[in-house]
Amino acid sequence: MAKTEVRIGSARYPLHSVNTLVIGSGAAALNAALVLHDLGERRILIVTERLGSGTSHDAGSDKQTYYKAAVAGSAPDSPLEMARDLFAGGSMHGDIALCEALGSLPAFFRLTALGIPFPRDRYGAYAGYQTDHDHRQRATSAGPLTSRLMVEAFAREVRRRRIPILERHQVVGLIPRDENGTRRVVGAVALDLRATGRKSRGLVLFNAVNVILGSGGPAGIYQDSVYPESQSGSHGLAFEIGAPGCNLTESQFGIASVKFRWNLSGTYQQVIPRYFSTDRRGRDEKEFLAEGFPDFAKLARAVFLKGYQWPFDPRKIADHGSSNVDLLVHRETVLLGRRVFLDFRRNPEGAGPKATFDFDRLDPEARDYLARSGALLPTPVERLRKMNPPAIELFLSHGIDLEREPLEIRVCAQHNNGGLAANIWWESEIARLFPVGEVNGSHGVYRPGGSALNSGQVGSARAARFIARNNASAPPSPAVFASWAETRVAEIRDRAERMLAGGKKRGLDPEKALREIRRRMTAAGAQVRDLLTIDRTRGEAWSLYRRSLASLSVSSADKLPAAFRALDHALTAAMYLEAIREYLKQGGRSRGSYLVLDPEGGHNVPALGPNAAFSPAGPDDFPSRRILQVRLDDSGRPETRWTDIRPIPETDLWFENVWSEFRAGGADR
Repeated sequence: MAKTEVRIGSARYPLHSVNTLVIGSGAAALNAALVLHDLGERRILIVTERLGSGTSHDAGSDKQTYYKAAVAGSAPDSPLEMARDLFAGGSMHGDIALCEALGSLPAFFRLTALGIPFPRDRYGAYAGYQTDHDHRQRATSAGPLTSRLMVEAFAREVRRRRIPILERHQVVGLIPRDENGTRRVVGAVALDLRATGRKSRGLVLFNAVNVILGSGGPAGIYQDSVYPESQSGSHGLAFEIGAPGCNLTESQFGIASVKFRWNLSGTYQQVIPRYFSTDRRGRDEKEFLAEGFPDFAKLARAVFLKGYQWPFDPRKIADHGSSNVDLLVHRETVLLGRRVFLDFRRNPEGAGPKATFDFDRLDPEARDYLARSGALLPTPVERLRKMNPPAIELFLSHGIDLEREPLEIRVCAQHNNGGLAANIWWESEIARLFPVGEVNGSHGVYRPGGSALNSGQVGSARAARFIARNNASAPPSPAVFASWAETRVAEIRDRAERMLAGGKKRGLDPEKALREIRRRMTAAGAQVRDLLTIDRTRGEAWSLYRRSLASLSVSSADKLPAAFRALDHALTAAMYLEAIREYLKQGGRSRGSYLVLDPEGGHNVPALGPNAAFSPAGPDDFPSRRILQVRLDDSGRPETRWTDIRPIPETDLWFENVWSEFRAGGADR
């Protein structure tokens, strides 16, 4: 890495010239840097707001899953079978599914070599279990904090190898260049968070042949969110320069705690806690689930199954299925404005004459599970302590004692299965921009639990391999880069100055803008959707983005980072609502983790009212047979396009032919 200064206009800026700039410090971003280093590339720079933050570091569940091909036991498995299961989830290209399946075991064993404690027996067999949307026992876990253990191991290795890391820098713009009909990224602009008061406004420039974007999901655009507060997302960086997004309609939503953000899946539900709601002041307590289930047995079964079936899923509404729990929580919180709690101190009650908790009234699956776990104990917290003591200790470490207090919850955004569109090397249509991890839109509609971690590892490794084999040139000289970047840098500098000048005129406050974005997305773009609401809110979102461009204002330079983040989120939310609107206009129906209300639908939703109904998406629906992309055109207007889903390739694995192509370098193009 070469550090110099460069003059653009009347100001001088720090300039870092590298082959590959890695934006972000999560599991995918750090893995990309390490694989590049393995392949001999040394001109790498990692830029991040803070190492040891973000979703990979700060998120988890009762038993955070890593999904990989099965490597133990007698059940047969193969990369092709795994690819078929990934592809069957819908809206996923077959060639990407095959890449993720073939790369899963190399990625997994790389993690074990780094010391991630995935459980194995004395013979070396890595045990597996079946997760949601899986047909084999492919899942494994290193505990509640699997991804944090990964990040910590990667960070230790990055430091050991002395790969440069630039912390406390927030990237606020990518620098594109159009050449011979192709747009490619040539660098980036960041704010040095310690230097915004300087004449340069703390702007730092990066001259890069390649940019790996590993900044995570769009965590900052939802009010009800289980993303850690250290995670915000930066999709707007790529949208602003014309990178297309895909599958932006496909987010996952599920029940989570809000005081300390955490997924309440697995054991938290399998111990069958009590749900209750209150008014905003904590009064008028009621066990509202009893209103949605005819008896205790069906209520308890639905709560128990939330452990396996944590994400909201419209397919699990019928016959008093587990997703009715999510809908009843949604009704209490969003429609009625009440607060909802999980209580591990007391057992739930149901409706009807046999309403009290009784193990003999439990569904056989639930009772057998508790019995085999030695957890036929009087209260949910005693059952939780027996089956999963770390689940209690985790909340205790954040000041919440489940033995003494209830846990406030909502249905929250948890993961975005969509993101930026990219090819089998995780390269965007903006050449040399490589979105990896959750920011990449490869995950499809019904991804198996834990497959996102595998996707991030496989995709970041493939991006690094492609760069090392094809884009290993030196960056241009500072003078050449300055000529390419002059207009873009001036635009970002002028934007910062307008934000500061606007503070004197009391323009649009960034925090107010963020609150508006988050309220709108949770109300219209979360687990319950309808076309009339989306039509209205989509227009409001684009209006806010235009106002943000013109009038976001701050009273001091140290608030510039918040203003740039608000601008990024305003564009991101508008793009997401644009995609949702297009999906619904084309007849898109309920699927994945959201319900599309339809008065003519064939399935009633009693939890949302007597007239609420929906219809599930079918395999022959227009949106089910294609992938929706959204991008900004050269004038800044959104445009949508539907692309055919690519099938799983039929590959010729005749060894002599593969060997010949490999020797010629064809395996890395």
